[in-house]
Amino acid sequence: MPEISRRLALIGAAAWAVAPSGVRAQTEWPSRPIRIIVAYPAGGVSDVVARALGEALAQQLGQPVVVENRAGAGGSIGLDAVAKAAPDGYTLGFSAISPLVLSPHLGKLPFDPGRDLTPVASVMYSPVLLLGTQALKARDFRGLIADARAHPGQLRWATAGLASLGHIMLEHIMQGTGVQITHIPYKGGGQQLNDALSGQFEVLSTNAGPAVMQHIQAGKLHPLAVGAPRRLPSLPQLPTLAELRLPAANLTSVFGIFAPGATPPSVVQSLNVEVNRALAMAQIKARLQVADNVPLGGTPAEFRRLIEAESSSNARIIRAAHISLN
Repeated sequence: MPEISRRLALIGAAAWAVAPSGVRAQTEWPSRPIRIIVAYPAGGVSDVVARALGEALAQQLGQPVVVENRAGAGGSIGLDAVAKAAPDGYTLGFSAISPLVLSPHLGKLPFDPGRDLTPVASVMYSPVLLLGTQALKARDFRGLIADARAHPGQLRWATAGLASLGHIMLEHIMQGTGVQITHIPYKGGGQQLNDALSGQFEVLSTNAGPAVMQHIQAGKLHPLAVGAPRRLPSLPQLPTLAELRLPAANLTSVFGIFAPGATPPSVVQSLNVEVNRALAMAQIKARLQVADNVPLGGTPAEFRRLIEAESSSNARIIRAAHISLN
């Protein structure tokens, strides 16, 4: 080895030996357990997927991955905990992007989505089903619109809440078809589904999931359309809203992994690589596809662009529909 190269190598080794522990900890990431905060209750599809991802990441990284549920406020409570955590790559969040693309336009977030959170990787999209209850006479989407046009404001559409993804879908549909449908906002999906089964309203929008699919198969709910990039394998005859010439209403719930805003880019990139590796595993794909969820993946930049585009679209419809939480 030339003398100058040997000296540089020795200098580098000496600098590493006396480097502050924080510098070494960052370089050696991960050197201790990682926590994933799930922004929804235990037992749901998002929780199941997050735990499956946690198991895969633990194997890949050689460190334990602990999953913690912090539900509430449509996912905002969990993401707030992530936003306020140390930006060292050891606290992550798993959530739909809804709190980041809807809530900021309604002025109710305790953190700044663009500054306090870093998108790591998109994980999956969850189709949004538009379903009729036993109170609805129509059996397809065109029949629903014809009924709504003949009886302005008399049909009732239940969603998971004011300014939820289902509400935005409804506003897009009304804007695109010129009909009037009454919005019935719930505080979550459990009571909404119970009331749907007893015919308390005519229509609901909800994420696809095993329980919902069971009620469809039993004939208690009948599918009218779906928000998804393509038709669902489990319901191949069901058209997407894009096929029904309502592309703006063709919305899905996109879920992903987030880190605190100041997390080092090198750690974010390493996490992104590992999440994409996990999403390529057969067992992860199987967990997702049970409820017609579709794995996504991609780069942090792609995930950020997706969030920004949906946020801009939502801002326009929220202004046009005069949606307010007050």
